[in-house]
Parts: sequence; structure tokens; C-alpha cells
Amino acid sequence: MLVYPSSIDLSSRTLRCLAGRLAARRGEIGTRWRRLTANRQALLALAHLRCGDTYAQLATGFGIGVATVYRYIGEAVDVLAALAPTLAEAMDIARTKAFVTLDGTLLPIDRIAADTPYYSGKHKRHGMNVQVLTDPFGRLLGASPALPGSTHDLTAARTHGIVDALTDADLKCWADKAYQGGGGSIRVPFRGRRLKRWQRRHNNTHAKIRCLGEQAIATLKGWRLLRKLRCSTNRITAIVHAVLVTPRHEVGKGSLLS
Repeated sequence: MLVYPSSIDLSSRTLRCLAGRLAARRGEIGTRWRRLTANRQALLALAHLRCGDTYAQLATGFGIGVATVYRYIGEAVDVLAALAPTLAEAMDIARTKAFVTLDGTLLPIDRIAADTPYYSGKHKRHGMNVQVLTDPFGRLLGASPALPGSTHDLTAARTHGIVDALTDADLKCWADKAYQGGGGSIRVPFRGRRLKRWQRRHNNTHAKIRCLGEQAIATLKGWRLLRKLRCSTNRITAIVHAVLVTPRHEVGKGSLLS
């Protein structure tokens, strides 16, 4: 078998923080011995999340079984996901901001044509719908649980209580045309082909503000695992929340890992 060196574009501080969390977890459950140290387990999980390496690849690289890789990654993901902010916590942070942006993204999954609930007619592919809140600088504030890809963005936002939370907080929110009719404090661009000049100017300004939310989604999808998920759909929410926590640490803006 050929072997080549590789790297993960994450800081050693992220590795140390996750390793510390895993070590604490082992102490809580009374683990006496593991095939990998907490530091190596953290490296294993980050390689899977960031680079999208498969269980088989990681099993070979770390010299352990595929089942052990599955358990170790699942444990690390759960440890990280537990640190993700709830909607209430995200709203508390959002109240200190001038405004927020709301956008939905489709996370591709490997499903067949028969899995109709997961098929997005908009994107023409199977996936899971995730709603993302960002601050005026494009920093991630929170991400919703994942719903089947056929769910409309506005329906998903209402299902998770995001629309009501924004209204109760009286917080200005910029969103795209998919949230038309959301009401409350959600601001959307004008629709139609024959818009007046002032409406076109408004849409241009709106797009400049909302593009920061697109940058946040690009940050999430910088984690290769989220570009093509091959796991159970029941695990996708935990994976998204685990990834949500780590970028905050990497960019040094209010890390939830520290």
C-alpha cells in the first residue's frame, strides 16, 4: 500500500482544545484504556470533518478498525455538537448586533431517486435543508437542525421558530426571495421583472448586505464532509453543529471551544 503525507488546514490550538474536551469526556465515563489517545482521537475526527476522509482511509492511516473509527468520530462529533448555541442563545447574541442575515443551504447527501422527501426541486438533487444565521460581518451565529431537502426555506425557518424569535426580538433580518411572506422583521428584495428604478436600487443594496450570509455558508462548506454527506440523515444535525463550533475557534472570534 502506498502512503503519502497529508495535512489539515486547522491550527494546533483547535486540536488541543478538542483533545482536552475528549479527555474530560473519558474521565466522566470512566474510560481506562483506548486504542488512541485523546489527542489522536481529536486528530482523527478533524481529518474526517475537515478533509472528508472515509472511515476506511482513517482506519488504515491510524492503524485501527473501521468500527473503532466510527465510534471515535461519533463521540467527538457529539462532544462538539453539545457546545453549539441554541436558538435562544443565538438570539441573545443577535440582539447586540445591528442586524442579522438568514439564509438556507442544501447539504448534498447520497440518496436515490426513491427518497422523495430529500429531493430539492430548487437544487435538483437530494440533500438536507439547514438554516443559517449570521451577524453583519458574516460570522456564524447559529445553524438550525437539518430537515429534508424538499422543505422550503420559509417553512424550515418557521418550523424551527426562527421567524417568531426574530419578531419577538424586534431584530432586523435580511433574507432572500425564498422568505417572501415571512413578515415580521424579515426584509426581502422586490420580486418581478419590471421593477422601478428605486426598487432595483433597493435590491442591489439588499444583495450587498445579504452576500455576507453567503460567505458564512461558504465557510461551512469549506469542511469537505458537508459537500457530500454519506452518513445517516439522523446524524447530520450533530455534524453541522460540530462544524459550526470549530470555525469560531479558527477565526478567533468568540470560540466555543475555548
